[in-house]
Amino acid sequence: MTDERAGVAAFRPDQLAGFRIGVTSDRRSSDLIDAFERRGASVLHAPTVHMRHADDDAAVIADTERIIAVAPDVLLATTSYGMRRWFEVADSAGLGEDLQGVLTRSTILVRGPKARGAVRAAGLDDEGMSDEETTASLVSKVIAEFPAGITVAVQLHGQTDEAQLQRLRDAGDRVITVAPYSWSVAEDSDERVTRLVDAIAGRQLDSVTFTSAPAVDGLFAAAIARGRYAEVVEALATDVVAAGVGPVTTAPLVAAGVAPLQPERFRMGALIRLVCEHLEAQSTRRVVTRHGEVELRGSLAIVGGTPVRLTPASLSLFRALVAANGAVVSRRELSIALDGDTDEHAMEVSLSRLRQSLGTPGLVATVVKRGYRLDV
Repeated sequence: MTDERAGVAAFRPDQLAGFRIGVTSDRRSSDLIDAFERRGASVLHAPTVHMRHADDDAAVIADTERIIAVAPDVLLATTSYGMRRWFEVADSAGLGEDLQGVLTRSTILVRGPKARGAVRAAGLDDEGMSDEETTASLVSKVIAEFPAGITVAVQLHGQTDEAQLQRLRDAGDRVITVAPYSWSVAEDSDERVTRLVDAIAGRQLDSVTFTSAPAVDGLFAAAIARGRYAEVVEALATDVVAAGVGPVTTAPLVAAGVAPLQPERFRMGALIRLVCEHLEAQSTRRVVTRHGEVELRGSLAIVGGTPVRLTPASLSLFRALVAANGAVVSRRELSIALDGDTDEHAMEVSLSRLRQSLGTPGLVATVVKRGYRLDV
């Protein structure tokens, strides 16, 4: 059975039970949220970047008129949405037919299949696609396959990749651009983004997904504004799995020292499948105890087959005990796991609540004067 909207196999509805996933995308976020929630995950949605149109389309119209006048030799089409938006603006300004006529005589190269679909929807044909579905590889294709001195029009994708435009100029080409839309980061007052930053820094999410590089930049900008950048990066590099749809998206994560998940095929369906498989296989912890098998799946503890939803404090303590696999965890270590500056008395109160939640007497054993352990 296949999920047609997500493009991934329909996994069982409890596949992600207990796991908590952050979704940072603005456009098409409902596809990700729906796919994860139908598999049992809890989702925190906080767009860290927003696609924004200009207050008016004067700049896009002016760039369109210039492109029509110049009649470029090559057009680089980078995004599906950008191409559709460009032609919508051109049509509304009475320039649609002229633009289509000029581009019919141009060589159109596309960054990926979605951009190809938008080009063909506009009644045009492309003559090639980048090897890696990146702007850099698209520019490399132009430099390798076309003579120097041509005029190249570039449909920008939200942010100006000045380094790639300069590569074309350095190769002797004339470059003109059109920016049908732009990205804007979330406001500092956006409470959803504040919750996302706090949840990542506090290890209260199991994974965070990104579908664009600006979404990563937006998260980092929000973390800096809230004084939690170092905590967010450390969490993403250790306990919270970062997942991006492709190499362009994950580049800012890699630059920050984070090793993200990335599907072989740069598609949302592949990203969903990869996150599902990784969390189920790699982020589920199991310990065999005297009271039966204990399983920890995100915020869900399963003790002897009985699921128990843990509070953030109980989860922090239980995670440390499960990771120790029966070894003693000191009161100090548990206090640090709970909150770096929590005193031991507060930790013991939280531990008592954890024991009550688990409902299995003796599962968390006290080791006099040393700490606590799972009774394996």
